[in-house]
Amino acid sequence: MTSADRTIEDAATDDAAVGDALAASTSDASLARTIARSAQIEAEIDQDPSKFRVLTGDRPTGNLHLGHYFGTLRSRVLLQQRGVETFILIADYQVITDRDGVGPIRERIYSVLADYLAAGLDPEKTTIFTHSSVPALNQLMLPFLSLVTESELRRNPTVKAEFEATSGRPMSGLLLTYPVHQAADILFCKANIVPVGKDQVPHLEQARVIARRFDERYGRADAGQPVFPAPDALLSEVTNLLGTDGTKMSKSKGNTIELGMDADTTAKILKKAVTDADRNITFDPVNRPEVSNLVLLAAMSSGRDPQEIAAQIGDGGGGTLKKVVTEAVNEHFAPIRARRAELVADQGYLESVLARGNARANDVAESTLDEVRTAMQMTY
Repeated sequence: MTSADRTIEDAATDDAAVGDALAASTSDASLARTIARSAQIEAEIDQDPSKFRVLTGDRPTGNLHLGHYFGTLRSRVLLQQRGVETFILIADYQVITDRDGVGPIRERIYSVLADYLAAGLDPEKTTIFTHSSVPALNQLMLPFLSLVTESELRRNPTVKAEFEATSGRPMSGLLLTYPVHQAADILFCKANIVPVGKDQVPHLEQARVIARRFDERYGRADAGQPVFPAPDALLSEVTNLLGTDGTKMSKSKGNTIELGMDADTTAKILKKAVTDADRNITFDPVNRPEVSNLVLLAAMSSGRDPQEIAAQIGDGGGGTLKKVVTEAVNEHFAPIRARRAELVADQGYLESVLARGNARANDVAESTLDEVRTAMQMTY
């Protein structure tokens, strides 16, 4: 029996570890391999960044905040500066995976785009695009869905995580197939690295499985190589900032500082930030999470060591800490905010940037879809 004759069930049987891998790829051995591979990729980027293409992105469910900036946005700018070709998706279709409507989607799309550009992403080097503008990307969902089973999707860690976030509302078909859509996002442009935190490594496994199964079941457009590369994780040391109330940072909780906020608004929000009763400021994330979170924010904004900042404040108390944090944040983001204000005032420029990014993404997606049709013998 040839690989092209295998059914999905056969492939699942032959790949007995696939289902378990989706749920358990964070095992120590798997994580160790991922860490080693990620370190190797970092070294290879320094040697030849042209070997790599990155895909990453955001759902436009609200304005970007400091958690986004320090968690992912700044690292994207650094990858761009290192010469890695980068595709950034504003995932408008993914907004409706767990919501009844899209909300003020157009406003949010351009707000996110302004944040990207103000933070340093260069549209001449980085392709920024939206889901709904790239039909060929979304068409990949059909052959990709033929390569996974319902049971695999239901135990997928991405589906589980997204379903838990919906507070038990009925799962939509789009939510069930969410990891397949993620795979299409990654594979349409043949991205071979995806920046993720350690806890997100299992989310990448579905794309790797689909890339391999497509090659096994449908074959190749070019006999010398698979249509889709198996993407690797580029591990990032994501710093998880808490919200100003000491809980998980969330747009829905109103405990964030948005990139577009001015200095006065930032000061007012930080003045109300939660600390504790001990006037002696220390950096102790386990025992003093709220205080340490503010110290960390000041450190990341100023490029200093958090222990150094805490020692400098000493017994100055929460008031001094908040003053230090406010000054550090406002100084760091002043040029970003100034640039953002210029961008928001020039709607025509933002529209042109997105139009060029969408055009570029469409060219790439159509080329990939042509290869898919050829491999599947669907060129008529």
